[in-house]
Amino acid sequence: MAGGDFERPGRDVSAASQASRFRRRYYSRPGRFLRDAQAIVSRRTLVRRAMRELIPADFRERLMMVVTQVNGCRYCSTFHSRQALASGVPEPELRELLAGAIPRESPADELPALLYAQHWAQTDARPDPEADTHLTEVYGEEKAEAIRIVLRMIRIGNLLGNTADYLLYRLTFGRCGLHGDETRPAG
Repeated sequence: MAGGDFERPGRDVSAASQASRFRRRYYSRPGRFLRDAQAIVSRRTLVRRAMRELIPADFRERLMMVVTQVNGCRYCSTFHSRQALASGVPEPELRELLAGAIPRESPADELPALLYAQHWAQTDARPDPEADTHLTEVYGEEKAEAIRIVLRMIRIGNLLGNTADYLLYRLTFGRCGLHGDETRPAG
């Protein structure tokens, strides 16, 4: 196999094939986690206001479920499913959220934020400038920033959960840490 990946000195072929099977986003570098955490810590007052008064609990849980389904964190999905039900999100709506869809019966005033949240997560927290502008136009500066803070908080939880799964996956040579829809190695 001249020139193939298998002949390169020091190449860990098993690690490369494992990484290709683990498809969820995770923190691969401490700097990414630190940037996400700093974005929250530097806005503690807004975090408190977002959680207590700016974003109602059911709306917050819908936002978190949308991001969680894009990122695929099983821990956050379980926890926030319970929180969503407790906050008043109807069970049929929760089923749609768990399927990765924006519920058809979403409150009309929340729909722009839910669509933004999905786009935000799909673009790895780097939304199009037009999407950011639209969010601010619809909700105003303060509420739009509160929505972004909620999205950043759930992203941290999602990526930490996925990082734990990735470490489990690597430590067990692919036997643990995968979702049912991710490929397990043969053998």
